[in-house]
Amino acid sequence: MSPTTLPAGPEHGHVTFLGAGPGDPGLLTLRAVEALANADVLVAEHEVLDVVRKHARQGVAEVHTDADPATDPVPGTGTPQLTVVNGTSTTAGVPAVRDAAHLVMEAARGGRRVVRAVSGDPGLDAYAAEEMLACAAAGVPFEVVPGVATAVGVPAYAGVPLRDAHGADVRFVDARTASDRCWTEVGASDGTVVVSTTLDGVGAAAGELVSAGRKPDTPMTVTVAGTTTRQRTWTATLGTIAQTLKQAKALPSPEGGRPVIAVVGERSAAARREQLSWFESKPLFGWKVLVPRTKEQAASLSDQLRSYGAVPHEVPTIAVEPPRTPQQMERAVKGLVTGRYEWIAFTSVNAVKAVREKFEEYGLDARAFAGIKVAAVGEQTAKALIAFGVKPDLVPSGEQSAAGLLEDWPPYDPVFDPIDRVFLPRADIATETLVAGLIELGWEVDDVTAYRTVRASPPPAETREAIKGGGFDAVLFTSSSTVRNLVGIAGKPHNVTVIACIGPATAKTAEEHGLRVDVMAPEPSVHKLAEALADFGAKRRLAAIEAGEPVTRPSERRPGARRRRTTT
Repeated sequence: MSPTTLPAGPEHGHVTFLGAGPGDPGLLTLRAVEALANADVLVAEHEVLDVVRKHARQGVAEVHTDADPATDPVPGTGTPQLTVVNGTSTTAGVPAVRDAAHLVMEAARGGRRVVRAVSGDPGLDAYAAEEMLACAAAGVPFEVVPGVATAVGVPAYAGVPLRDAHGADVRFVDARTASDRCWTEVGASDGTVVVSTTLDGVGAAAGELVSAGRKPDTPMTVTVAGTTTRQRTWTATLGTIAQTLKQAKALPSPEGGRPVIAVVGERSAAARREQLSWFESKPLFGWKVLVPRTKEQAASLSDQLRSYGAVPHEVPTIAVEPPRTPQQMERAVKGLVTGRYEWIAFTSVNAVKAVREKFEEYGLDARAFAGIKVAAVGEQTAKALIAFGVKPDLVPSGEQSAAGLLEDWPPYDPVFDPIDRVFLPRADIATETLVAGLIELGWEVDDVTAYRTVRASPPPAETREAIKGGGFDAVLFTSSSTVRNLVGIAGKPHNVTVIACIGPATAKTAEEHGLRVDVMAPEPSVHKLAEALADFGAKRRLAAIEAGEPVTRPSERRPGARRRRTTT
């Protein structure tokens, strides 16, 4: 398929109109994920593309808007205009923008499965309804996968329930298209009003409601970038909201296509939002956290950070390369097959990967481990082995390190152990702790360089500037080498950035590089390190609240501001 054309065919395809929700990718339904995985063509506006793209299959053709929110002051108020591109190209050389309904119909020809993704719920999208009618008129089969409506999902994330035990009436208004009659009707009601608008239009919407009969002291909450880690909510009244936003210097959300959601009403729980604001009160809400690992290595850690409200940013500090002389590794792998070893010990995910790649090179699989005992230094290494089809016999019950592995490792017993040799595939810069400990336990060790670790290439200039200029709220150092390498390829983190280290050795290296350590994990585990950072963030947030100060992120401090040394 050409990246700039959608080939036509005589057969009718199938169109799925899919609600992408208000912004949080986690709000996609299971049915939505299934439909995306089977799509041949993905049609979506710019603001929802990142939410749905990750679930689409590789090679899917994409059709999306090329609009720039900065030049489109009121997105969504005109007919959607879409541009044909593929998953890797830019908009250079593509056809002129065309009407969305036309492109949906064109994309469905030739028996293709089309997913038309819209923000929120398709049932509340007027243009999606027009496109459904076009499909019906042309005999193109379609289905609708509902999504979480923006006007419902955003208040829920802002801690503003729309109804209470009294069952107040709830009205929904799109201020960008509302008529005078609409404002009059909602103004005459005493129920809750949910207004979709723009940040610049909040004051005008409040004025319309007051003119229609609502009291100026009626509570009002305004939420921008709802359900994302950029979410921010202000609480005021109809009469004071304009001044509140002005004093807060509120800026439009970078997600220009998503509406600002305002909730108005005596029973909208605006006064109770402090107790109900579960999302914005997460311990690391909105924190940009640098994780010095590759995306593959940092997957579970990044997920954990997101659960605390953080925005993880992975920056690899090391690159893994094959050993300079592969003969030693080749002999050891052959020794596995011929019964040379009683044990094989894996001290990293990279070691598992190196052995697995060598196995594949020789046409071997996990069955080659039959009769050999397998040890893993920790949970992540054990998961990598299980993915390979190997269940480890030994994982440390305590500290997940070489020392922890040695504590549980049995001494060599010539009566019960027919072979006295251990295969230890590891990095070229690994310490000798494990080798020395195994020898003390009576084992012979083949210490084999399975891979080399070298300093990674520098990250993009924008990332380097953020590191040195205080653009990150925290950085997690998981080893001494990550400290040395990050400083070497990107520079020293700014003094407002919270420094979190996995253990004393890493903390010492950080201090040697002029960094002040704020957080140290209670035990050498990346997940305990993330927990410790979250605890630090929670205490910091509570201290600000108790002092009557606004809750801010470390990166929001004034340049040059002194930082108190706090450990956890």
